[in-house]
Amino acid sequence: MSHLIFQKLFAPITLSNQINTNKNPLPLFRSFLQEGIKSLKQSFLTGTPAADLLSLHAWLVDQILIQAYPLYMKSADHTTLIAVGGYGRGTLHPYSDIDILLLLEKEPDPILQDSISRFITFLWDIGLDIGHSVRTVEQCQEAARADLSFITSLMEARLIFGPKHLFKTLQKAISPKITWDSRQFFLAKRTEQTVRHHKYHDTAYNLEPNIKEGPSGLRDLQTIQWVLKRHFNTGSIDSLNLLQRGFLTSSEQKELLENQAFLWQIRYSLHTLANRSEDRLLFDYQIAIAKQLGYHDQGSHLAVEQLMKDYYRTARSIESLNEILLQLFEEEFFLINEKTNIRSINKRFQIRNGFIEATDSKVFNRVPSALLEIFLLLQKYPQYIKGIRASTARLIRENYSIIDDRFRAKLANRKLFIKIIRQPYGVARTLQRMNKYSILGVYLPVFGKIVGQMQYDMFHVYTVDEHTLFLIRNLRRFTLPKYAHEFPLCSEVFRYIPKPELLYLAGLFHDIAKGRGGDHSELGAKDALEFCLFHGFSLHDSRLVAWLVTHHLIMSMTAQRRDINDPEIIKEFAIKVGDETHLNHLYLLTVADIRATNPSLWNSWKDALLSKLYIATQQTLRRGLDHSIDKFDHIHDVQHKAQEILLGKGWTKQALNSLWSEIDIDYFLRHTPDEICWHAEALAQGSYHNEMPRSLVRIHNLEPSTVEVFIYAKAHRLIFTVTTSTMTQLDLDVLDARILTTRHGFILESFIVREVAAVNAGADLELRLREIQETLTQHLIDPDHTQPYRPRFISRKLKLFQFPTKISFSEDHRNHCTIMELITNNWPGLLSQISQALVNCQIQLTNAKITTLGTQVVDVFFIRNDENQPLTQEQQKQLAEMIYAYLKHAAANISSKK
Repeated sequence: MSHLIFQKLFAPITLSNQINTNKNPLPLFRSFLQEGIKSLKQSFLTGTPAADLLSLHAWLVDQILIQAYPLYMKSADHTTLIAVGGYGRGTLHPYSDIDILLLLEKEPDPILQDSISRFITFLWDIGLDIGHSVRTVEQCQEAARADLSFITSLMEARLIFGPKHLFKTLQKAISPKITWDSRQFFLAKRTEQTVRHHKYHDTAYNLEPNIKEGPSGLRDLQTIQWVLKRHFNTGSIDSLNLLQRGFLTSSEQKELLENQAFLWQIRYSLHTLANRSEDRLLFDYQIAIAKQLGYHDQGSHLAVEQLMKDYYRTARSIESLNEILLQLFEEEFFLINEKTNIRSINKRFQIRNGFIEATDSKVFNRVPSALLEIFLLLQKYPQYIKGIRASTARLIRENYSIIDDRFRAKLANRKLFIKIIRQPYGVARTLQRMNKYSILGVYLPVFGKIVGQMQYDMFHVYTVDEHTLFLIRNLRRFTLPKYAHEFPLCSEVFRYIPKPELLYLAGLFHDIAKGRGGDHSELGAKDALEFCLFHGFSLHDSRLVAWLVTHHLIMSMTAQRRDINDPEIIKEFAIKVGDETHLNHLYLLTVADIRATNPSLWNSWKDALLSKLYIATQQTLRRGLDHSIDKFDHIHDVQHKAQEILLGKGWTKQALNSLWSEIDIDYFLRHTPDEICWHAEALAQGSYHNEMPRSLVRIHNLEPSTVEVFIYAKAHRLIFTVTTSTMTQLDLDVLDARILTTRHGFILESFIVREVAAVNAGADLELRLREIQETLTQHLIDPDHTQPYRPRFISRKLKLFQFPTKISFSEDHRNHCTIMELITNNWPGLLSQISQALVNCQIQLTNAKITTLGTQVVDVFFIRNDENQPLTQEQQKQLAEMIYAYLKHAAANISSKK
């Protein structure tokens, strides 16, 4: 709908005539506003760009204020109504704040105060979300000097109604000559932007970015405009002044305007869908916005993923242009009259006041390899170079398309790229810079395909390219002494990596085939092998990189889904790894990968599992696969060590033999000597055949953020159900579970748990442990009457991300049991639901490995039937059907909760 049609539909003269003939104008104004907003929304849904509607919305509000103001402000000759902030700019989203300033010649008397109060009340009553201030010019000037936000809003002031002279007096009073000159304002705004970016972890590549306040959002565009307006009195990106003064090229100006229009589209859609002011691109709205903006699923590429890819690429463009413009402003404000300090590097580059720059504007046309060389120089001279000068950054943006197949085929260019990877310093930061300026994606076209690519789940919290670069940063941190305390084993292992560049390349390629369909590990390994051979690596080194890409998930899967206490599992993993060289590389890559995927999901328990698997595998490889520890030798060794400790604490061999004769030997396979000695405390509290449940709780001695729980109780079909349900009520997340039944009918349960949230971080630790122990014991005393857990709160993300449940069975012939793998949603009380299904099907649970991946879980259960045998096909089918039924019911309950 054009502006002209909109004016015809809501002609101010029509409203004015109706007001004059209507004794109660409130319903009329409210109707005018509602009809206007309804028409705007309909126009958006039928394809009118948000950029057109923002000014129409501001115009609509203007007409209401112009008609309403004289009704209440009888002394209008002495007051001026002014639009400020975003409304002053003349751009209003559906639920944007409408900020106005009532500017007075002098302090208001009671009559004027009453008029103002009734006017503002009227605006609220008709449905306008008004933010207002009432000040004299002197008060405005004083407030502006003290408050950066206030001076910024006043800079965008626009006269709505009232005497012009008062408005002009205000403009003069807040001019740069009187308050906040260009330099002061620039410094303050740049600092404000830095602080704001820190709040969002300095990245726009989050799953739910804030498109207004976050890095590379609308605020960053506005920061540019505010600085321009303060210095040149022109606050528009499309100003000719920017082109004439060389701050922007015509292509950059077009790019910025397109970026702004795209973010406006998303924000307008957000407001429309949320029916409120909402600037977070939440999962709740992403699919609907993609549909509203015309995206469609294309094979494996979901519409929502296409939308977010466009968003992240827009954010990268804004980040780059924002950096260029702010640096140019700094030169304009601070360096124009200062002495220039130039240090020559070579014929192509020099350092000007701490920034590297090209010696002439044609350098990349004359010497295309300089597009890589500049990044190598940044690595070599970090003590002299702070960054890339804006003019040269612009040249890179304008010339990166020079990198084509011919460029990549030249040996000199391939050597330059590998030199960047092999540098002792700045590898991760340089690759991030190359990605920001699009160099990495054009040199490696397969990497370019994953730039801005998201995965619509709660496990991967960054885009694929951002995750990859974080992984390489994590690898680099293992080499730095100042970070050695974070991951001491990783730092130690890295010392044995003879060619770190191979590890970095494995990290660069490990997810490079995401989104193509097929196995991304195998496809990525093929790309990695071709790249390495093409760049002059030996066949041996190239195969190592490809092997790491192919198998980059096996170590985490083994640690989290298999019983790594079993020597046979360790031997099986050692055979896959082959030697210590592969093990060292794989271990470092695995830790760096998990931490870069979702930092909130990394914990000391996963760290301990991977460390344990690494050390056990290393010992097996050093001993030789033909001389690996036998299962029974391992059990004997554990018993011997535990016996030595317990004999020192007063136990007798006779008492130990009596106790251990009742326990299956698998108990010694699954527990350490330290755990066995600790469990003996509970068993020593009375007769082994005493039916009163006993429990122990302690902080894990190797993983301080986790808690160990041991339970000894008379066997009951609901023991595991009660235990897991109680832990959920106590806000404990189960990481590992081991269950054994003794020969005299008692159950030994061992759990590793952690707090779901840091809610108890400030609480007394001893009290918390006692609470856990007493609550568990109380519920176990009478399991038949324990109430099942009913979740009080369901997170919105869990409601949104519901995955199809997958159940698979396999045989563990060595341990004479069935392995059930369950992939499903992380429902509250999930384990108690699964245990109830096991009880109903008369299935014994002997072990469980619990892995949480955001809103999804991958749990592995080791089970036997009531005859202590692996499950038959019919029993597997029956159990699967019951679990599906339980989880279907849980999904229905989740969906019904508001």
